[in-house]
Amino acid sequence: MLSLQQHSIIENLELIARQVVEGFIIGLHKSPFHGFSVEFAEHRLYNPGDNLKHVDWKVYGRSDKMFVKRFEEETNLRCCIAIDTSSSMLFPEKDINKLQFSCVAAAAICELLKRQLDAFSLALFDETLYELTPAHSGQVHFRRMISRLESLLQHKPQQKHTNTPEVLHQLAERLHRRSLVMIFSDMPDQPGQAEELFAALQHLRYNKHEVILFHVGEGAQEWEFSFENRPYEFVDMESGESLKLNPADIIDVYREKYNKYRQQLEDQCHKYHIDLMPCDIREPVDQVLYRYLLKRNKMM
Repeated sequence: MLSLQQHSIIENLELIARQVVEGFIIGLHKSPFHGFSVEFAEHRLYNPGDNLKHVDWKVYGRSDKMFVKRFEEETNLRCCIAIDTSSSMLFPEKDINKLQFSCVAAAAICELLKRQLDAFSLALFDETLYELTPAHSGQVHFRRMISRLESLLQHKPQQKHTNTPEVLHQLAERLHRRSLVMIFSDMPDQPGQAEELFAALQHLRYNKHEVILFHVGEGAQEWEFSFENRPYEFVDMESGESLKLNPADIIDVYREKYNKYRQQLEDQCHKYHIDLMPCDIREPVDQVLYRYLLKRNKMM
């Protein structure tokens, strides 16, 4: 179980990603993603017309089957990892926040995809989709992605709202090849955006993308609304608006409305065959990913 600290995340994200992957990869007998072969991780079957100089004759001698050596650009999977970088992702201000948790999880997934010789890209968004890298595989590309994530953590983003529905529509239009899309976000907290969000998720699925939604949050305070019985001043990290109240006065209404929204999100994801994975940042990143990967293995 990996314990994370803010300074260690910023200083060496690549090492942390490797530790996370090595922490949960033991015991997984097959890939959690489509198209990966454990036995021949660096080979593919020979097809008529392939250059014979790429045939692995040692493998042929052992198995009497012809396999061609796979190169890094020959990938089975294209994955786009989309991260919400709006101001609300900087909560909580102490300990690990939602953005740091998401970056560690993204780095670990990149490490896993790199080992499988699969292609991956990075999408960053707040009000708009302001960055989308090309999808490549290999160590050099992996280092670029890690460097970008570390840069994101080192420089505090400007105060920005989230417009997840609009961003997902943009992403659906800009991904021209079928991909596995992983979204890390605390999701819209405005009830009026719910239908727009579901339409955007449906757009991704209509374009034949597989979608995994990692719903990131601080479980105790954001999901359960657990606070001491005393007055607080709550400040919206995206708009700056503030509200003074005693949480005990509204906790029942808050939980009712939140649970209703969460159930609606689960129902819509199930309807459109989207994997929904709650990510409580109080839990270790490796445990959250391991739980999801085990679930995915059972589905395959």
